[in-house]
Amino acid sequence: MNRKTLVLPALAGLLAPALAACGGSDGGSDGGDAIAVGTTDRFIVSKDAPAPLDPAYAYDVGTWNVLRQTVQTLMIQPRGEGEPVPEAAESCGFTDTGNERYSCRLRDDLTFANGDPITAADVKYSIDRARSIKADSGVFALLSTIDTVETQGDREVIFHLKTADATFPYKLSTPVAGIVNPDDYPKGKLRAGFAVDGSGPYTLEAEEKDGELVKAVFTKNPSYKGALTVNNDKVELVSYADADAMGDALEKGDIDLMSRTMTPQQIQQLGTDAPEGVNLVDMPGLEIRYLAFNTDAPAVRSKAVRQAMAQIVNRGQIVSEVYGSQAEPLYSLVPAAITGHSNAFFNRYGDPNVAKARALLTGADITTPVKLTLHYTTDHYGSATKKEFELLQKQLNDSGLFDVDIKGAPWTTFRPAEQKGEYEVYGMGWFPDFPDADNFLAPFLDKDNFLGSPYANSEIRNSLIPQSRREADRLAAVDSLTRIQDTVARDVPVLPLWQGKQYVAARDDITGSAYALNSSSTLQLWELGRGVSG
Repeated sequence: MNRKTLVLPALAGLLAPALAACGGSDGGSDGGDAIAVGTTDRFIVSKDAPAPLDPAYAYDVGTWNVLRQTVQTLMIQPRGEGEPVPEAAESCGFTDTGNERYSCRLRDDLTFANGDPITAADVKYSIDRARSIKADSGVFALLSTIDTVETQGDREVIFHLKTADATFPYKLSTPVAGIVNPDDYPKGKLRAGFAVDGSGPYTLEAEEKDGELVKAVFTKNPSYKGALTVNNDKVELVSYADADAMGDALEKGDIDLMSRTMTPQQIQQLGTDAPEGVNLVDMPGLEIRYLAFNTDAPAVRSKAVRQAMAQIVNRGQIVSEVYGSQAEPLYSLVPAAITGHSNAFFNRYGDPNVAKARALLTGADITTPVKLTLHYTTDHYGSATKKEFELLQKQLNDSGLFDVDIKGAPWTTFRPAEQKGEYEVYGMGWFPDFPDADNFLAPFLDKDNFLGSPYANSEIRNSLIPQSRREADRLAAVDSLTRIQDTVARDVPVLPLWQGKQYVAARDDITGSAYALNSSSTLQLWELGRGVSG
């Protein structure tokens, strides 16, 4: 077998991968045939989500991975992790000692792909537009610390913040802060459909069928000016119904690389007995999975019920029986390897213990068994999700303290229902917007949170989150971050389950595959090239 498995070290601070697959990023080609990349991400226009690719709406890893190729941001997360660097901007930085005034200067002669010049006014328009639309996806909350946006001339943009926010440069690297052309994106409403226009490294041609994007064709933008080196002329992102279909396409040569989401069985097989000419690459990842609670729902309104579930759930069994070496137990919303991580749930609950769970329920006068339904999405996080929820159901029911049913639904149904508060308990995943503890806490706990959760803790929102954001040195924020995690473990508005690695599988003439994903699961198509089959 002609197979290589590259294991990239997850060092402190998530250092840059030391290896590049099949010859490294310098071995790529600037031309040649389009590189075909497979994904199981689904892109669907629906009544509830008519504008899935508008930067003011999009807020999941799949749609963001389309936007990151096409819509430019002032800042960008560098290949080797670390702090963001200028992208559409030539320079950015705080201009005061309190981290409340942030200024960026645009690159000279920056244009959209259609040739229209980009000015500071366009940046202000784009940011203000996302803030004012306040899409129900909740993505606008990433810009919540902005008070006003000011321009000085055509190239200077100044952000005045409501409060200190050391994470603000990271937020300017996310697609919600993408620069859009006012001619293409109306001020007061979302841009429906799959059309995307920007100034990023690629332009997009969307191939759709029955309201679904089946192929995204990315063509190198000759007008692009930014920090990235684009190693190919064209990439096709092909959406598959499931991981098996995607794997078959790779083996037949219909695609050159497959990304998320492969099944645990595929990853295991590719790691031991890959087809001729196919390489598996694993790399550090920050994906987490968790249960979320509608704390207003009668079945789980009592904190004791949620605490009892936290006392029963066996993360180790879930990992070993469902995900194997591709995951590890998680005892906080903040994953290991992120500054500020604390094993808050293990510290509070220890190992699974039915007797302690029973005591919690008895002490709160809760009648058992507690009837409830766990909801999960059938097509957004991979096929293993169903098996995971069957095991969660068994763990809770075997305790004798719960009577649990499980129900699956496609993402296009699941996500709107969750946002409307129709589910009492539901399974979600999180791929971080940026690699900082703040982004594993504020999106779930702050005002206008991603989940639309009714849970509100005034100390977290009004004191601890702002306090943590004042610290440019993230080590200095550990105390407030730890206190947030301890409060979450006590109140259990969410129940963290596991964190995962991430993988791609590529044909051996594809270069740069070790950099195809960063730790935040950003798909970096510009890193890919076509070299010589080894």
